[in-house]
This record gives sequence, structure tokens and C-alpha cells, in this order.
Amino acid sequence: MAEALSRHRLSKLIGSIYDCALDPERWEDALAGIRDALNAQTAVLHLDDLSHDRLLIYRTVGIEPYWLEQQAKHIPEIHARLIEDLAAWPSLEVPHVVSRHIPPGYLETSRYFQECLKPQGLVDVMSFFLIHTPTRLAGFAVARHERQGIITEREIELGRLLLPHVRRSVMISNMLDISTIERARMAEALDALTCAVVLTNDRGAILHANRSATHMLQSGGPIQDVHDILQATIPSASKELHSAIMLAAQDEASIGKTGLAVRLTEPNLPPVFARVLPMAGGELRAGMEPAAVAAVFIGNAPDEHDAADMLATAFGLTLAETRVLASLLAGHTLAETAASLHIATTTTKTHLDNIFQKTGVSRQADLMRLVMQIVPPAGQPSP
Repeated sequence: MAEALSRHRLSKLIGSIYDCALDPERWEDALAGIRDALNAQTAVLHLDDLSHDRLLIYRTVGIEPYWLEQQAKHIPEIHARLIEDLAAWPSLEVPHVVSRHIPPGYLETSRYFQECLKPQGLVDVMSFFLIHTPTRLAGFAVARHERQGIITEREIELGRLLLPHVRRSVMISNMLDISTIERARMAEALDALTCAVVLTNDRGAILHANRSATHMLQSGGPIQDVHDILQATIPSASKELHSAIMLAAQDEASIGKTGLAVRLTEPNLPPVFARVLPMAGGELRAGMEPAAVAAVFIGNAPDEHDAADMLATAFGLTLAETRVLASLLAGHTLAETAASLHIATTTTKTHLDNIFQKTGVSRQADLMRLVMQIVPPAGQPSP
């Protein structure tokens, strides 16, 4: 099982993943660590344009240039198969494993498997989905050589353990409008960001706040400076923030989803979320601000209609369910949603129950968290 990976090695691997949030050029090293931990031959981090069957980001380790060229020829087939499988997929937390989810008959006739994977001796591929929208698909994947055998429960468990850390790093990186933050220019680089960023120590004490965060702290926004301690205006949000900061200080490997999407605003207000990036481990982050254990990134939620459409694609929601979801994401109650859509409240409740069943959550708060986990922020707070 995943315990076969030593705690020190796991901590070092997760630290390298989080360094990539601030310096995307480090992804090759992090992917090499993921590949080795999962006893695989290759590893890939990708962002795909589904509308035009092209790769926007493609970081790889273990794949020779010739096979990269060959693989590019099979992108339409790869996308078509993944989109078909995702339409009935139970959760983005569940990995897609070729040996478990692709019929043998398909593999025998697939040009991609027969002309690209098989000649390399690759016998299995495990893919994890980070983001899925109508036009974008992001994820990471590993492929195993015949000498390594097919994917086992050990790799699935370890991959699921790494998934929230990779997702957190990719999503925070997606919020930033710079490629690398260097220690010598840390304050300047953070101040240049449009999103609010606060660096804290293990007690939540504010060590640095960029311009956007300073404006938010001074203007009575969703975060506060209480005797130099970062607090959220909402007590429950403060509790989760400080839980994530404490985990970041003690053991970033166990932080999981805590602090990945902390809602800072009341349900009746436009949503603003915080994401906590552990800072204690990893060479880059520890070198930026030695006393910092966490960086809190604050950004707005995506437009409710775009977010609803994205979840509809990811989880196979009907048009009626998507309309109900968009209304709820906008902060409306069930009664208000029913009135605006001219349907009975009981019908609205039925649609919500169906949404819960399809997405695997049981509360509206968890539904919003799910949105923030798989949908990139649409905009950032203005300074």
C-alpha cells in the first residue's frame, strides 16, 4: 500500500510538487519523483484544448522525442475516449486506469495503443483528472512498462494521496500571472499579483501581505488583521484557515483538501475563496521567507453559469439540473430558485438531490467546495 513510500520521501515529493506552484519550470523534476514513487516508466502533466484537439501544456518525463511526436498524432482519439469515459465517471477523485476501465477489444483495434504505446512496451496507464470543463481537460498520468506490470491498488492509493497536492499546486499556479517567484524579488513579485496573497507563520501571524491583500485587510473585506494574526470575517472560515495553516506547519503531506477552497463570504454574498499553499517544505518556498509556513491565496469564484456548465460536463447533469445548480451557485435559496425557474420547490429539491447523487456530495456547502476544486477562478480581487 502507500505506506511502502517512506514518510521522508513522501514529504520531499509533496514539497517538490508545491514548489511548482511558484515555479512551473520545476514540473519535470516533480513528475520524475511521481513517476518513481509509482514505479512507472513515464509521467505526464497536461492541459488539453478539447475544442481544437491540441495540447496547451505538456510536461513529460521518460518519453523520447520521437514518441512525443507520434503521440501528438493520436490526440483526437485520446480525447474522444476520455470524454466518453468522463461522461459516466463517478468522481474526479477516481483515477482512470486503462487495465481496469478500457475493454480489451478496444485496445486491440486502437491505433493509439497499437502504434504508440505497445511499441514502447507500455502496458498500462493511470490518469488523474485535475480540471474538466467543456473546452479544457487537465490532469497527470503515469504509464508502466511491461517489466513493471499493470497498475495495482498500491499505485492507485498513492496516486489518490498525491492528487489534492498536485491539484492545489496547479490551481494556485493558475491564479498567478508570473512564472517564477525568486526570493530576492519576493515582495515585488507578490505585490505585482492581482490576487491577494498573505504569508503567515504557524500561528497565522501575518509576515507579508501583498498590495491586494493589504487593501482587503484595511477595507473590511473577508479577511482581517486581528493583533497581527490573519483571521477571516466568518468564524468557521477562520477555523478552517488556521487548521490548514497548522497542518502546513506540522505535516504538509496530511493537509489533503483542508484549505483547498475555504469560502470567506456568507452564502448570500458573491463567493470569495482562499487557498492555502504550504511553505515549510521544498527548496524554493522555504527560501522565499524562512519563517513562513503557509501562503494564503484569495480569489473570486467563477461565474455561476460557467461553473454550472463545467460541472454539468464533468458529472453528466441534465439541462434542468444545470439551471438549478447555476442559481444555487449564485447564492439563491431553493425557494428563490424555484420561483425564478417557474418550477415547484419540490421539483427543485428533486433536481438538487440528483445533483448530490451525481457529484457524490450531500450538502450545498460541499457542492461549492467541489466547484472550487475543479473550476479555475474567473477573476481576482482588485487592489
